[in-house]
Amino acid sequence: MKVTLILLFGWMFCSSFDREMGIVFTKTPADTIPKSAQKLIKSYPDFINGYANNYIILKDGTKMLWDDGIKNKSPKQLLDKPDLEDMFYQKYSTGKLAEPPTAGFDPGRTRNEPFFLKMYGSTEREVRKSLTEITWCPKLVNQKITVTKINGIDKKVAEISKELDEHPELKKYLINIGGTFAWRNIAGTNRHSMHSFGMTIDINTTYSDYWEWACKCSNENNTVKYKNRIPRSIVDIFEKHGFIWGGKWYHYDTMHFEYRPELID
Repeated sequence: MKVTLILLFGWMFCSSFDREMGIVFTKTPADTIPKSAQKLIKSYPDFINGYANNYIILKDGTKMLWDDGIKNKSPKQLLDKPDLEDMFYQKYSTGKLAEPPTAGFDPGRTRNEPFFLKMYGSTEREVRKSLTEITWCPKLVNQKITVTKINGIDKKVAEISKELDEHPELKKYLINIGGTFAWRNIAGTNRHSMHSFGMTIDINTTYSDYWEWACKCSNENNTVKYKNRIPRSIVDIFEKHGFIWGGKWYHYDTMHFEYRPELID
């Protein structure tokens, strides 16, 4: 049964009964909605209607559990079976990286896959329906890349491209884009790469560093020595438009920029 939400005078109401789930949705004061849930709602207004009774309510009436109640999840559980709340368990900070990330600090690597499959498409065919081609840095690079139109990401990437195009000193990092859309799993896992959704960009791999390349391993528990060659000015421009940077992870991926506005302050 479709759930209807009305936002009125700072209160969120849900007026119907979900027979399948056996849940009665009641009014939820806006100021009692978890702050992280509020950030998620604000970040994806075209996709999310609101919050009620520990569920994020999507525009089509779909309900997604916010907090599964499981505490002290292991790093593997956080990667493989996170709830929506878990995506916020580590704070992503914009601006200068004061020091290399400490062991296990990977803000943004925890992703609730069903959420992104629902938003961008659950199959390659569905995702492709929303893809479009833009010209990356027309003056410096003039390379065609493919990104999604969902959440206006094509427009945001075009703005990033426009800003970077005014910095010829950055050209070597911007040529030969490493990749945008590619429907695939993360190597060695059953988890979708975020490239599957057309909302991620890898810049030139020649000047990029990746933790698995450094340790010549894929064991998440191995000690990792941090390395980065990407200038902060590039990172700042991406972050300004809602993209997080994989260079702020202990398991670093310095070529990687991913649209995650819910994590940006």
